[in-house]
Amino acid sequence: MRVGFNPHKDQIQQADDYFHQVILPVYIPSFDGYFKDSFAILKYCIDSLLLTVHSKTFITIVNNGSCETIVTYLNELLAAQKIHELLHTSNIGKMNAVLKGLSGNDFPLVTIADSDVMFLPDWQMATYAVFENFPKAGAVCPTPSSRSYKTYTANVLWDYFWSRKLQFTAVKNPDGLKAFGHSVGNENFYNRYQLEKYLTLTQGNTKAVIGAGHYLATYRSEIFKNKLPKHTQYRLGGTSERDILDIPVVKSGYYRLATEDNFAYHLGNVTEPWMADTLQTLTKSAVSPIKQPVLKANNATKIGYWIKTKLFSRLLFNKNIIPLFFKFKGLPANVVQSYLKN
Repeated sequence: MRVGFNPHKDQIQQADDYFHQVILPVYIPSFDGYFKDSFAILKYCIDSLLLTVHSKTFITIVNNGSCETIVTYLNELLAAQKIHELLHTSNIGKMNAVLKGLSGNDFPLVTIADSDVMFLPDWQMATYAVFENFPKAGAVCPTPSSRSYKTYTANVLWDYFWSRKLQFTAVKNPDGLKAFGHSVGNENFYNRYQLEKYLTLTQGNTKAVIGAGHYLATYRSEIFKNKLPKHTQYRLGGTSERDILDIPVVKSGYYRLATEDNFAYHLGNVTEPWMADTLQTLTKSAVSPIKQPVLKANNATKIGYWIKTKLFSRLLFNKNIIPLFFKFKGLPANVVQSYLKN
């Protein structure tokens, strides 16, 4: 039986002051084996996030079937109003958890991050600079990579093929690249030449590195409004990130780019002393009023996507063509073949 009239019925939802959402899926089922240090890693991630975001950031955490200790910790964060939204699910997989975090929200910018990221100061400002200086930026990673040049990047390479704005330039922070290699257990992830040069796009005083990684990236939310899969069969990996994070960007006519400098660390699953030391250097300082970046709309066509992403990419990344392109874009002829070795 219902008595009376719900006072909220037919009322328009009031707009809030947030314009940037951060979605963090968390899966820590135990503290054994692979997950032995995961709780400490998660705390580094969340503490660094809270210390580096501006006040117009809406933080969503999706608990993807974690153990009770993690559930209690996350509930405490919500109760203390340190985060804005907490969703509890069974282990439905990383990208399905991300899809739940996207549902019911509508913010212009959405950052999707793994729970083993240490955020560094100014990562948002550096990300916004790329969006504003490159109107077709659709995904921006605050950790550049010299090996990301061929992962769904054919559209930007097509558009700037003849332009001098697209060139190999000196890596600004080689230690940042080395840190990522260390985090995935491969000190030689980048070879000597990849630590010296990466492919960049320049606009005025701002450079963006071609390509974007998956473990931390900020997206225009509009790309998630166009026929995304409602579910993926993969708990982790497979084609889930390609289908949900990569293809929608390029199908919408946007570029996948990264900041020139390094503004985050990938931590992996084992704690190291430097992590605590780095966290101690982060302080929550008074932030001046944040200006929402202006995002210019882009009109994409199916034929443009097919020509650039399907046809042109097959031609450009042919093993006989890509070395010529690299030399054309300023990579010394004597290092091209070594640069291409992963």
